[in-house]
Order: sequence, then C-alpha cells, then structure tokens
Amino acid sequence: MTNTKVYLEIVKQLRAMISADGLKTGDKIPSERELSERLNVGRSSVREALRALELLGLIETRRGEGTFIRDFRGNQLVQLLGTFILQDEKAKKDVVETKNLIEMDCLRLAMYRINPRQLEKLKERVEADQVDDDEFFYHIMEWSDNHLVSRIWLILKDYYYSLNLTKEEYKRKSFLSILEALENKNEEMTLEAYSKLRNLSVSTDKY
Repeated sequence: MTNTKVYLEIVKQLRAMISADGLKTGDKIPSERELSERLNVGRSSVREALRALELLGLIETRRGEGTFIRDFRGNQLVQLLGTFILQDEKAKKDVVETKNLIEMDCLRLAMYRINPRQLEKLKERVEADQVDDDEFFYHIMEWSDNHLVSRIWLILKDYYYSLNLTKEEYKRKSFLSILEALENKNEEMTLEAYSKLRNLSVSTDKY
C-alpha cells in the first residue's frame, strides 16, 4: 500500500472510530500514541491524518490538553470537503483544477487589494531567489483578503501534496511576470503569466 493510500485510509479509520466510539462534540480523542497502537500504523502517519482532519475543521488541538471533536455539523462546506477529500485516484484531476481556479480568482482579487509596498517587497525576494511556489501564493492569498477561499486553498494544497504529485518548480521569470501584471492591474496579462507558470494549455477565457 502506498503512503498516500495509508494516509487516506487512516483518516477514514479515524472518522469511523469516532463514530463507533460514540464520540461527540467536545469529547477528547485518543493520543497519537494510542491511535498508532490501535490502528497499527506509524505515529507520523497518524499525525498527518490528524492534521488533515484539523484542516477540515473536524477536530481541534488545545495545547497541553489534547485533541477534541469540533462542532462541524452546521458547516456544509466542511462536510462537502470532508467527503470529497477522501475520494480515490479520480479526485486528483479535480483537486489540481480547483486549486488552479482558486489561485486565478485570488490573483484577480489581489490585483485591486495589494499595495505597492507589498508588491515591491515580494518582487525583491523573488529576484533574490528567496521565494518558492508555496510562499508566493501564500502572499497572493493574503492579498486577496478572502479568508474562506484561502482556507479552501490550504486544504487543497495539502491534499495535492499528499497525492505525491510533482511539486511545482520554482519559476522566477513567471513570478515576476505575474507581479508586473498585477502592478499594471492588467487581468489578461496576469492570467497569461499564471497559465505559463502552471503550463496550462486551456484558454483563460473560460475562467
């Protein structure tokens, strides 16, 4: 069984265990060590699975106290993502496409919410080879100033990497092209630069 399948299987087992044990909102779940022994898997795998559940808002960790069940029943978005994110191989394409769509929409938002000082600071770091793909888009998410969309992006990004897909290579020229287009508030140029970064062959007009 691949690491990805182990990771996803643990998440499924954890959710089944929570249901089987009758745990409810506010209840404490077993420690990493206990879960590792009970599920017969490594603690590092358990830790990754717990992190996924926490990102989905299903559990919360309180320093010095442990990990507890959160009240997520009224959050349809969390339930939707919680179901979708546990699907098999066929979900890969949708994850990548959705991640790209979110990044493009946040570039559109950032275009009108970024300030020149922030943009110039990031440009300097890009030119000095101090920014990778993750950090670049963390800044875009912050500038878009939409916390819900940013959270969805974080969940998808983490799931994307759990699938062991090829991580985006650092492309300084593309990053600089995106920043220049944002500075000029040119949406067409921004999306063209983004498409080159992600090697997208589909026209951005559909988005």
